[in-house]
Amino acid sequence: MNRHVPLVGSALLAIGVALAAANLRPAVTSLASVLGDVRAALGVSAAWTSALTAVPALCFGFAAFAAPWLGRRLGMARAIGLSLGVLTLGLVLRVIDGPWVVLGGTFIACAGIAVSNVLIPVVVKASFPDKVGLITGVYTGALAAGAAVAAALTPRLEDWLGSWRPAVGAWALLSAGAVVVWFAAARHGEAASVVRSVAPVEKRSLLRSPLAWVITVFFGLQSLFAYTVMGWLPAMLVDSGVDRNTAGMLLAGSMLLSVPVSLFVPPIAARFSSQAPVVLALGVLSSAGILGMLVAPAAAPGLWVVLIGFGMGMFPLALLIMSLRTKSTSDTARLSAMAQSIGYLIAASGPFAFGVLREATGTWTVSLTLQLVLLAALTVLGMIAGRPRYV
Repeated sequence: MNRHVPLVGSALLAIGVALAAANLRPAVTSLASVLGDVRAALGVSAAWTSALTAVPALCFGFAAFAAPWLGRRLGMARAIGLSLGVLTLGLVLRVIDGPWVVLGGTFIACAGIAVSNVLIPVVVKASFPDKVGLITGVYTGALAAGAAVAAALTPRLEDWLGSWRPAVGAWALLSAGAVVVWFAAARHGEAASVVRSVAPVEKRSLLRSPLAWVITVFFGLQSLFAYTVMGWLPAMLVDSGVDRNTAGMLLAGSMLLSVPVSLFVPPIAARFSSQAPVVLALGVLSSAGILGMLVAPAAAPGLWVVLIGFGMGMFPLALLIMSLRTKSTSDTARLSAMAQSIGYLIAASGPFAFGVLREATGTWTVSLTLQLVLLAALTVLGMIAGRPRYV
């Protein structure tokens, strides 16, 4: 078998993709759901807490640069398997010592996540060329489900186990299982399939493509929105009078809502030449949720969280648009690397600035107002990116 040939698009590979995806967000949402307890136990400052919430997006941006090289050097099966192993290692390391080890372990875990973030959409396009919308939905649905389950269960695990450390570290067991399943599922095809499946690599740099930049900034802003919500929504809810466990459940609810959105929106959107109307609908709904949190957070927190959850549907749309706006798997890999490396670096400023503004002003008002402005911008960019053309 040739490691540079696309993986065989079997049912087992689809399961491997789904299980890998389910591990790409618990590293973030598990810690976010018990962030107050972590901060109190470690005796750290608000600046440290803001830095911790920014680490995932920052790491995703820097590590994503290496993902295409790893994919070419090792092949998709080994590169993604290695990334899941690094994720598992980071999840274990970050719960064994103090504040700097927590930061370092989180960075290692997120480095593993970053490689899979870039390479799995390439596997979807190369191995399932006739089912891109469906498998993208499965991938993003599993990703959202993993995020939701981790947010909901971690506070309860903390209660049962007596400390945040085993509760957060327990998610390494899930990622270790994903490593085993991935290596069982990922098999490269025959060398002859290269001619059929992979188009020649284009020499033109995507940095010179206006559409590639629109997709990149769109991806960055939707990631900024998502990671700010995942990092700070429980804290906002607690400040509005919601108890910690309920706040974790509400965060899980917003993640869980994106499961059906992820499963149904990409296959439906893929049938149309333009995805702009879908982007607009999701942008309006999530903006309504942020507006509710700004104006009357205690009035209907469940409703605001549901509406915000629709905004998480921007992520599967962004991945789908990367596939639909490219003509070959090599272009998809290059666009995915560009959008996720630069985009996540854009996103890294969001959680940090959100927390710093809260600390400086004493309220969430300025932070939430800024979120509304950014939602408007990402909706406009998403509508432009959703128009039918190629990078």
